[in-house]
Amino acid sequence: MVEVRIHKKLRAGTAEFTLNTDLTIAEGSLLTIYGPSGSGKTSLLRSIAGLLPPDRGYIAFKDRTWFDSEKKINLPPQKRNIGYVFQDYALFPNMTVIENLKFAKSKSAPDNIIPDLLEVMDLSALANQKPETLSGGQKQRVALARALVQQPDVLLLDEPLAALDTDMRQSLQDHILDAHNKLGLTTIMVSHDLGEIMKLSDTTATMKEGRIAQLGPPGELFMEKHISGKFQFTGTVLHLIQQDVIYIISVLIGNNIVKVVAHPSEIEGILPGDKVVVASKAFNPVIYKISGNSISE
Repeated sequence: MVEVRIHKKLRAGTAEFTLNTDLTIAEGSLLTIYGPSGSGKTSLLRSIAGLLPPDRGYIAFKDRTWFDSEKKINLPPQKRNIGYVFQDYALFPNMTVIENLKFAKSKSAPDNIIPDLLEVMDLSALANQKPETLSGGQKQRVALARALVQQPDVLLLDEPLAALDTDMRQSLQDHILDAHNKLGLTTIMVSHDLGEIMKLSDTTATMKEGRIAQLGPPGELFMEKHISGKFQFTGTVLHLIQQDVIYIISVLIGNNIVKVVAHPSEIEGILPGDKVVVASKAFNPVIYKISGNSISE
């Protein structure tokens, strides 16, 4: 469990506001943080990582205190056992891929962790290349592997997929979710992408002016407020047809049949006969399976 109860004066442009956060994150969960630019999302991650000392408050993981202003405790980042993936990758340019991983590897990590991560991230053929020769997606996979090679207790992801194309983004979402589940991580991820949030997270915190405005399952937070802007309807899947790299899903709505275009990752677990919600906001259609009284992507 991660406990974060902190206060920090911040500035966004010419405006000042206070990061005033009271948040408890269950061990093993994947929490996404959503909110407008300048709301304090990255500052919250940096505070948890030990890169931005709060003015006052308390941060702890399990029974270990990382920061306590009253007791004058402020553990440096390297003693918090955190993996951090930045927006700009932050790879060492003078080191090869494998050297970047070796530099970050914890002393207690098994010897096979680097070749295993190179294989999982599809980086084996690039092991001896330097970052300047890699594409954006390849750099991001190296950054994620470098964070995981530390065997962190907590993985922090600051919009790591924002600059990637759709196919690479979908692929790395799968890598993140697979690593989170297999390694039993507690993961905190900043994202602006609603489909990504629905796919990855157990819980979502929405931030506004430094405060947690809402906290709960992403389906409950976003279905009405964020995704219903253009349209939203419920129906039954009749059939799915693959055409090249996309799927055409036919959904029965009352007496009408509506056809929806979807990426393969969006229809995982969806079968003919399933009840689904199809919704859209800002020309970004998403399809969700209804399981009992809940909604899952």
